[in-house]
Amino acid sequence: MSRRTSRPSRQAAPQAAPLRTTPEAPCPCGLPAAYGDCCGRLHAGTAAAPTCEALMRSRYAAFAVRDAAYLLRTWHPETRPPSVDFDPAMRWTGLEILETTEGSAFHTTGTVTFRAHYTDGGRPDALHEKSRFVRHEGAWVYAEAVFVD
Repeated sequence: MSRRTSRPSRQAAPQAAPLRTTPEAPCPCGLPAAYGDCCGRLHAGTAAAPTCEALMRSRYAAFAVRDAAYLLRTWHPETRPPSVDFDPAMRWTGLEILETTEGSAFHTTGTVTFRAHYTDGGRPDALHEKSRFVRHEGAWVYAEAVFVD
């Protein structure tokens, strides 16, 4: 998941502090599990995403908890930005997986089409994207957005 916005860029704001999410809190990715048992394991590096959908969910959760290190670690080196900028006014509020193609343990590529809901300064909005994932050095990584609405 890349972060895109259609509004004009603002003055550079100070980097937002990570949001505190406890291991017992519901996972931001939307699955019925606690953060520590779901995406928190991937963020901590104690587990790897077995599918591109699992990686997509964990990257969404990383945006929600503002885990820049995980986002950069799971971004393909050819498309990885030097840093991740979080907008302090933005809060991710829900994820809908609309479609997946390939991306299982038996594939080397896959796509996930999703809608990520957020509020920006309290105003609700959504990001609709089809993301492409590839295996890099044996692990799933985000490669690029195939399309963005």
